[in-house]
Amino acid sequence: MVLQVQTSTYEAKTQEIAKQLLAATQENRSFFSSLRDQMRWDDKLLAWAMSNPGLRVQLFRFIDTLPALHSKSEIASHLQEYLGDESVELPAALKGMLNFANPDSMPGQVAATTVGTAVETLAHKYISGENIKQVIKTVERLRKEKMAFTIDLLGEAVITEAEAQSYLERYLELMQQLVEASKNWSAIPAIDEADGEAIPKVQVSVKLTAFYSQFDPLDAKGSEERVSDRIRILLRRAKELGAAVHFDMEQYAYKDITLSILKKLLLEEEFRQRTDIGITIQAYLRDSEQDTEDLISWLKQRGYPLTIRLVKGAYWDQETIKAAQKHWKQPVYNDKAATDANFETITQLLLENHQYVYSAIGSHNVRSHSRAIAIAESLNVPRRRFELQVLYGMGDKVAKALVDKGYRVRVYCPYGELLPGMAYLIRRLLENTANSSFLRQNLENRPIEELLAPPIVKEEKNSLTPDSDFLGAADTDYAEEEVRIKAAQAFQNVRQQLSKTYLPLINGEYVNPPEFVDSLNPSNFSEVIGKVGLISVEQAEQAMQAAKAAFPGWKKTPAKQRADILRKAGDLMEERRAELSVWVVLEVGKPVKEADGEVSEAIDFCRYYADEIERLDKGVNYDISGETNHYIYQPRGIAVVISPWNFPLAIACGMTVAALVSGNCTLLKPAETSSVIAAKLTEILVEAGFPKGVFQYVPGKGSQVGAHLVNHPDTHVIAFTGSQEVGCKIYAEAATLKPGQKHMKRVIAEMGGKNAIIVDESADLDQAVVGVVQSAFGYSGQKCSAASRVIVLQPIYDAFVQRLVEATKSLNIGEAELPSTQVGPVIDANARDRIREYIEKGKAEAQLALELPAPEQGYFIGPVIFSEVSPNAVISQEEIFGPVLAVIRVKDFQEALAVANGTNYALTGGLYSRTPSHIQQAQTEFEVGNLYINRNITGAIVGRQPFGGFKLSGVGSKAGGPDYLLQFLEPRAVTENIQRQGFAPIEGAD
Repeated sequence: MVLQVQTSTYEAKTQEIAKQLLAATQENRSFFSSLRDQMRWDDKLLAWAMSNPGLRVQLFRFIDTLPALHSKSEIASHLQEYLGDESVELPAALKGMLNFANPDSMPGQVAATTVGTAVETLAHKYISGENIKQVIKTVERLRKEKMAFTIDLLGEAVITEAEAQSYLERYLELMQQLVEASKNWSAIPAIDEADGEAIPKVQVSVKLTAFYSQFDPLDAKGSEERVSDRIRILLRRAKELGAAVHFDMEQYAYKDITLSILKKLLLEEEFRQRTDIGITIQAYLRDSEQDTEDLISWLKQRGYPLTIRLVKGAYWDQETIKAAQKHWKQPVYNDKAATDANFETITQLLLENHQYVYSAIGSHNVRSHSRAIAIAESLNVPRRRFELQVLYGMGDKVAKALVDKGYRVRVYCPYGELLPGMAYLIRRLLENTANSSFLRQNLENRPIEELLAPPIVKEEKNSLTPDSDFLGAADTDYAEEEVRIKAAQAFQNVRQQLSKTYLPLINGEYVNPPEFVDSLNPSNFSEVIGKVGLISVEQAEQAMQAAKAAFPGWKKTPAKQRADILRKAGDLMEERRAELSVWVVLEVGKPVKEADGEVSEAIDFCRYYADEIERLDKGVNYDISGETNHYIYQPRGIAVVISPWNFPLAIACGMTVAALVSGNCTLLKPAETSSVIAAKLTEILVEAGFPKGVFQYVPGKGSQVGAHLVNHPDTHVIAFTGSQEVGCKIYAEAATLKPGQKHMKRVIAEMGGKNAIIVDESADLDQAVVGVVQSAFGYSGQKCSAASRVIVLQPIYDAFVQRLVEATKSLNIGEAELPSTQVGPVIDANARDRIREYIEKGKAEAQLALELPAPEQGYFIGPVIFSEVSPNAVISQEEIFGPVLAVIRVKDFQEALAVANGTNYALTGGLYSRTPSHIQQAQTEFEVGNLYINRNITGAIVGRQPFGGFKLSGVGSKAGGPDYLLQFLEPRAVTENIQRQGFAPIEGAD
């Protein structure tokens, strides 16, 4: 179905204006062609990127890496690595330039200089200056051309509070210097006044999230308070100086909270009458029209106009990929025509409400500008209430043509060092070279009718579809306000259920045990989450006999029926997601977002293993003429699951349902500190329909009940997650044949890691610091996948440690249930004391770079960072299971890999690098079960990153992967001779 955007009353005028503008901007095609061979290298790079998609990707990746390369040899070798890739078809000139044997050779140095200079020249096209002096020169030139400006400060991502404070101070300094310079500027009526009203000569554009390093929609209140304090300082100073301030819009996750903060702030008495402030709307967002309508309603209530800058939006790829990865609805239009149509709709909406809003229409598409002008002229919109905007270095000819026609044009001018500005540069290059870009199409001399045609909106298809059939559960999107309200309500509901008693489930009955223990909230150990009954060895034996009795019937239950019970369990978890998250937060001290992710993982295990058993149940046929050969699986018998406290729902659920769906009767013995969550899992599995005796919940002491079940002659499978010490003991005991035992026990054991992240000299430090902080201190370092070592190459070691320390200092430490918390408590007093002992060992063998204080009322330990740590130090070799990070210095990448592989573990590992050869080498030589490149190393997703390691990190196949269920099954081969008296059915014969 194709919907034509209605040709409205404005269309004829739009076409007329657009043709005039286009005539003024069109290149002379033959002249352009003749120049192509004489073009400078920066132009050549752009032209090649336009015509060759493979080269475009590798070239932009190289440009992204360039700021981290500090010598010509490094630049030359990376040039060869990126552009010498077999997938890249090189133009002859580039191929010739890259044909050097050694990066240190003269041809290598020449290539590095040529391309380095070309990229710098490209950057200067789109970045208005590297310092304030250069920016002032640029804006003075723009003013001579009768163009107004707004200045945006480029820089590193704000990941520390020191950087957030610096961002504010740099803007205060920028405004001061611009206003000082403006005193010498002569007035230009076209841009400095309209309708008898003065327009501020100086305008700056700021990003809200940069005012607080821990900005997070989940912590809407905390983020609002911290951001608003700094914005007030900025707005007060802007008023004193007579400068205007515009707020840019960033990623979709921040949109609603950004609008909410600005609406509240700009209704405060001090700011309500200000009209020199602006807000941005991105037309590629599906809900942008509704947001615009809401803003206009709010402006009517406010009584004083503000500027709304309308742009298409700059994060399309990022938004599309994030939504696909998270299984969230796409927030952006997938079709550019839909964005263009929406842009025109919102343009009309803004201009029709010109008495309440100043419209700033930002585009490089001649049709978009012409549409705005056609509407503005038809409605007689006053000049003060309407302006057109372009980005610096983009659409310069359009801007000049618009000025010549008497319209107010403002140029958005990013400024800053070229190094941190590279991400901005790549967005501009992508925009310039995309097939759908108006600038590119105009350059290619497409027919005028095609360039100026109204956007045709096609029926949309999802732009990214998952590569596998398995679609995981979507995590909760806390950017939505109603979701945050629901989460708060869930905390209230669960708090009313605290201190209840939870009994063991044996043979379908809840039974009275001889002993009870209190499960405490590690954030506040005076709060009892629940009283848990611990079974005796005699009751464990009763459970074992019940399982034995139930097994024959469960074994015969069709796989489809077992799978459907599992799917029902997954659906029940989805229904109770908010409450289950709260139980995880309160019983084991896991922060809210991570608890929600754990519920997703539990749901995924149910659905993934349901699919898997149906796949395996088909078996495999190896038939030949006259004989059938069928390879099939059968359940092993009785499974004992011993689950940990650190993933009390996901791992307990994953191991349990894998055993159950495979046809085994299963006894779940959870860790004592997380037995309430296991009781909640039990309620769900019973409600889903697992028969009595098939699943039993048997909390008890590991040394007694656990040992009895492990050593029992009727136990067939032991699935364990926990410490190396206990895991090795179970492995040894299971290997001993007990009296009456007629089988060998299968042990699946996941036993932790001493996980390392390597950061090389080409790494994106913004990305690396954030990833290391999340991997090391998420859930206080209490994940088997957590980073406890970071191995950093010598050239960037000091810079990395400095930013790592500052980023860690900026984390919020507190009770797990607080939405601002990133680092909660450790699990109990024993864990706290053991971690403290390791910290003391660390102080004796390394330099203490950071030790953060922690609250007293719970089992808290503030993050600790040690620098200059020896690879053989105790804190480099032993699993600490707490928020303690060792930073190790190495001379080169080969040494980094040797250090990373130099422990007894092989669970997870990470690499931050933009050097293709390093990435390739790590893929083959980094000894870990799960290797993560240029991302954090925790949070494996079922069916996407099956999880598990080797060496002393564990034994058995990866959880959430295609081999996992095989461990709970026995394979059999059945062969039948189907010949009778010398004849057999032959397929295809008459």
